[in-house]
Amino acid sequence: MYTSEKGKKEILGLYNQKIEELNINYKYKLIDTSFGVTNLIITGNASKPPIILVHGSNGCAPIALETYKGLENDFQIFAIDVLAQPNKSADTRMSMKNDDYGKWMHEVIDALKLKNVTLAGFSFGGLIILKTLEYKEKNIKEVFLSAPAYIVNGNPLKALFKVFIPMKFYMKTKKTKYVECFLKEVFTKQDDFALQFLSKVFLHFKMDFTPVPVIKTAAAKLIKTPITIFAAKNDLMFPGEKMIHRCREIFPSSLQTILLSESKHVQNSFDNRYIVEIIKKAQK
Repeated sequence: MYTSEKGKKEILGLYNQKIEELNINYKYKLIDTSFGVTNLIITGNASKPPIILVHGSNGCAPIALETYKGLENDFQIFAIDVLAQPNKSADTRMSMKNDDYGKWMHEVIDALKLKNVTLAGFSFGGLIILKTLEYKEKNIKEVFLSAPAYIVNGNPLKALFKVFIPMKFYMKTKKTKYVECFLKEVFTKQDDFALQFLSKVFLHFKMDFTPVPVIKTAAAKLIKTPITIFAAKNDLMFPGEKMIHRCREIFPSSLQTILLSESKHVQNSFDNRYIVEIIKKAQK
């Protein structure tokens, strides 16, 4: 998945930098699945209920740990490195069109021997979690999704000009200003680590540009697990108000929706703290 060993080393160097910056006690665990070796970072309180954190596209477990910072006293946390992403898991690329992601996640849950596990994820992590529920709801207590993929898509022309073209210009010119243009459209607040990390990922990692599908109404109506969705009003990728409208049409009554009125696709630290508090209150 990497274009060079040098590029891989630089990306994983930033991965290690981020996990150390978090200043937490943690350990790694490798799990063999039928899709490939999956790396997890385990932290938090081992005597508390389990939560699995799922990062977004072109991300890694340390980013998820930073996003959901504040859960450490209330949960045993399992931050997962999604396969075929710039992280420490295997390079196997799974399909968004079938139940690969659901099977994979349940293999991880079963290997960890988790019961009544909470799942929390953002962006592409939302797709993975919904695929997990579609495949099987056993052992899953509740899920929390922030600006999730797989429910609605935004205007493809806006995405092309504001997201993909700046990305391509950067890949061609290596001028950082194009990454900054990308981040300005996607991130609510400037993120220096994202600038560093994505600058390396865009150049040295083979990204997946497959169009993101949306969940079928019939499949959504079968889901019984409680779902809380944090939709971002100013989300270019997955517009918040459009998302809430469809959620209310397709999901059962166990759904809760919250519109983050000032947020773009990637939330700022204020909204992340708010999301963490909602997750903690649901646990009590």
